[in-house]
Amino acid sequence: MRLQMSARLRQQQRRLLMALLGLITAVEFFENTMFVFAASHIVGGISAAPREFAQVQAAYAIGSMLMIVKQQWLSRHFGYRRYLCGALLLFIIGALGCAASHNLAELTAARFVQGVGGGALFTSSRILVNMLFGPAERGRALKYFMVMIFAASAFAPALAAQLVDAHGWQWLFYGALPPAIVALAGCWLLLPETPRSDAPAPYPAWPLLLFAAAIVCLQLMLSQTRYDFFAHPLRLLFLAVAGGVLLAGFLWQQYRHPDPILHVRELHSPVYLTGLGLYFLHYFLSNFSGYLFPVYAEHALALPLTAVGWLSSIAGVAGVGIAYGYVKLGRRFASKKPLMLVGALAMALTAWWFARLPADATAASLLPGLLAKGLFSVLLVMPVAGLTFRELGDSRFAHGYQGKNLMRQIAGSISTAIAAVLMQNRQFAVHTELSGTLGADRPAVGQWLEQMQQLLQVRGFSGEQAHAGALAELARVVDHQAQLIACQDLYLLLAAAAVLTACVVALQRKLP
Repeated sequence: MRLQMSARLRQQQRRLLMALLGLITAVEFFENTMFVFAASHIVGGISAAPREFAQVQAAYAIGSMLMIVKQQWLSRHFGYRRYLCGALLLFIIGALGCAASHNLAELTAARFVQGVGGGALFTSSRILVNMLFGPAERGRALKYFMVMIFAASAFAPALAAQLVDAHGWQWLFYGALPPAIVALAGCWLLLPETPRSDAPAPYPAWPLLLFAAAIVCLQLMLSQTRYDFFAHPLRLLFLAVAGGVLLAGFLWQQYRHPDPILHVRELHSPVYLTGLGLYFLHYFLSNFSGYLFPVYAEHALALPLTAVGWLSSIAGVAGVGIAYGYVKLGRRFASKKPLMLVGALAMALTAWWFARLPADATAASLLPGLLAKGLFSVLLVMPVAGLTFRELGDSRFAHGYQGKNLMRQIAGSISTAIAAVLMQNRQFAVHTELSGTLGADRPAVGQWLEQMQQLLQVRGFSGEQAHAGALAELARVVDHQAQLIACQDLYLLLAAAAVLTACVVALQRKLP
């Protein structure tokens, strides 16, 4: 009896550890999903422009990538338990700093700190799944891992909308604290000590600084392209060349070093490199869509913020159900390429559907596009995740996952920055075009203004007040129409990118 109880207790502890690893990863997904969903409210809260939002995104990505590059070295010399506890503590401090920020500089610095902490979570947790669980238990551990990630991403938009609507944008970061604190306590109490080196070998700081400088140059170039391509082409060329040279220098140094922090030499597998490319496309489409949908639904379609949050979560819940179905039935598909094609085309369908909806579209009319988005969130990335690392084996898996999460941060940062900049640029262009066609000397415009002015006078306004109100209402209509057209144009661009991704999936031969 005691043996049965002891075995049952050990089994429960193992399952709790599986759930903990999923929670650690879910903390970052949960916070990042809330951040992207409420990006327009955060930008407004600190009186920043979309171009400056790209700077905040870049700060998180740079901090995260620096930690990912250093992850193997730090975990080896401090042990995963201490390393993850320290990373979660940094993540919490960064979240508190974000909530207390009053301007762009403060938010950028806080997001950098948060990125340094967040960069450790996904890579380390996934590596620990392989380290702590043998082949017999690993399948169950991965189910816990994936369910926690998809569930966190699913419910984050609804919670973000409730927090912003009730308390303000700062509460997005306070809302991320409870799961982070629970994960920190779980790491300290449940995570076993892993082998570590007692005498850390000294490692020069300059390669990491070289990598940081390269990423800063490339991020600045990408975020400023839409503004400076014609005005300052040489500056953009300099940033691109400088970033490329610095990154090449870092990779060459790592290739030649006997004990590198990024194991470039071990990751030349064509299957792995193809998988990285498809990962990049998935994260680019996903983050671009994640930024665009709240702006489209709340501002272009004038839906309430809380409704937009729940609509986004519907797509996430659909993704959880589809992920569960994939786990149960995916092995029956000898070739995963058809599933990946369906996933990419589902995003194209989502984008095309939203681009075709009229200005008075209801929340219910968004559901077909959202359900298709749920298909995309699973059917492209999960087959890629199952095939990318198959040639690396357990010995190189940690290095491969380190490279994959570097790719994830680059794709996520670039896509949201491009979406924000394109949105502002396109909206301004459409607004200018519409304003040029709506002069008061045009008969139809003059008649509309006169009718609006008369309506306001009937409601008790003076002639001067009614005239000013009619002009203000016309400006509001133009702003709304410019926002709608800009969102629809970006959705058409997203549909084209998704179709291109489907073509890449169909043509590649390494991931069958």
